Amino acid sequence: MKKTFVLVVLFVLPIVAYMFFASGVTNFGKLSQLTKNVQELNFAPETQLKNKITVLGFLGSNVEGRKGNAFNLNQKIYKRFYEFNDFQFVMLVSPEDESKVNTLKKELATLADNEKWKFVYADTEQINSLFTSLKTDIELDSENSTPYVFIIDKDLTLRGRSDDEDDGTKYGFNSNSVADLNNKMVDDIKIILAEYRLALKKNNADRSK
Repeated sequence: MKKTFVLVVLFVLPIVAYMFFASGVTNFGKLSQLTKNVQELNFAPETQLKNKITVLGFLGSNVEGRKGNAFNLNQKIYKRFYEFNDFQFVMLVSPEDESKVNTLKKELATLADNEKWKFVYADTEQINSLFTSLKTDIELDSENSTPYVFIIDKDLTLRGRSDDEDDGTKYGFNSNSVADLNNKMVDDIKIILAEYRLALKKNNADRSK
């Protein structure tokens, strides 16, 4: 009996626990579509949001002040997901901070391959126009900057949570908060990546019929 009990504890319970948590993730469903028709980066044709899964951020003219946010995102989000196809980080930056961006790029490169970090230079009007198109309850500061980052899907739709336990509608993730990145953003990116993987498998299966 004791041997049987030990075998159950060692082998059966972990499987049951895995199935429980896996079903929980599946039942969570898709991320809510919060804002459709987010503005494309028409002023930066070399970097586009369409057909990419994008983490979108706004550094504005405060690259130095947001360096800690960039490192948090790099460690908690970027390093975990950057190897997925069609995944990118896009940061909107004021042109006068180009030298600070170059320094930041070098520092990020010491931590991970920074190829999918895209820094897009834009003036105040362009930054505000794109940010306004998100239609969130978050505001840019006087330097066209915010610690919040946003998940934009391949169809230019802002994705998030419509029934978050803390925020109600959760438009973005606070990169000042490691807890927000670890406990919420990681899960939400997993969900959207899984959503596209499942869609790709379905399309491939349909073609093979």
